[in-house]
Amino acid sequence: MWERLISIWNYPVFTVGDAAIAVNQLVMVALLVTVGLIVTRWVERVVGKRLSAANMQADAVYAVQRVLFYTLLVIIGITALGLLHVPLTAFAFVSGAVAIGVGFGAQNIINNFISSWILMSERPVRIGDFVEIEGSHGTIETIGNRSTRIRRVDGVHMLVPNSLILEKTVVNWTLIDRRIRSMVRVGVSYGSPVRKVEELIHQAVDEQAAVKREPKPTVIFDDFGDNALIFDAYFWCDVSGEREMRQIRSDIRFKIIELFEQNGISIAFPQRDVHLDSSHPLRIELLGVAPSRTGVD
Repeated sequence: MWERLISIWNYPVFTVGDAAIAVNQLVMVALLVTVGLIVTRWVERVVGKRLSAANMQADAVYAVQRVLFYTLLVIIGITALGLLHVPLTAFAFVSGAVAIGVGFGAQNIINNFISSWILMSERPVRIGDFVEIEGSHGTIETIGNRSTRIRRVDGVHMLVPNSLILEKTVVNWTLIDRRIRSMVRVGVSYGSPVRKVEELIHQAVDEQAAVKREPKPTVIFDDFGDNALIFDAYFWCDVSGEREMRQIRSDIRFKIIELFEQNGISIAFPQRDVHLDSSHPLRIELLGVAPSRTGVD
């Protein structure tokens, strides 16, 4: 019985070139690959946690994890071939045929895979960046092998092919820093004290804690509008997305209205003045009523 088991254990299943592959070799390779993958995933997670604890940026941590993962996979593959006593040259023809087939049949997959490494090396976008692509705004959550996952401002997740990010125009709001300039426009009624208006707008902007002191906020008397005197307030903030900026602008507008009401300044609204020529009588006809002799009813 024992000899039977030994014969099965050493039984050659197939040959690769001049090398015969026995059952024991296949079992050892299967165990190696299984244990190797488990250990690789464990090492990847441990390294990621250690680097994150060291305050390394998320995209750099992810790049290190990817490089480590594929390096360990290559080592496992070479070790498995060594256990099978199969030289790498035995796969020269097969690998060439596979490369040609992949080149024709999986161009997009390879393109996106290579693009993922370009994104992680050049870092035009990073995990946590707030970006705008083809009219959509969102925060990058992960850069995968095939696609990048972006969480839009409305909570919907977008899966964007990596090659598309390299080929299309992408606006990265937070590539260098999180400093963004914004503007609030307000129109006041004609006859308002313009210097006082400028002072109050400055006060409303300066009282917002999120507004940076350098560069200093600026208030510009922009134009004489049809119905209002137009003022623009320009300021800089450190924000991580469009939502924060909209909230800051909203707070400034609330403060402007409060200060204007305290100082008796009116925010203009569309209006029209109609002038009638009194040298000619106005003729008005009502349904069922005859017009008067004076021409005015």
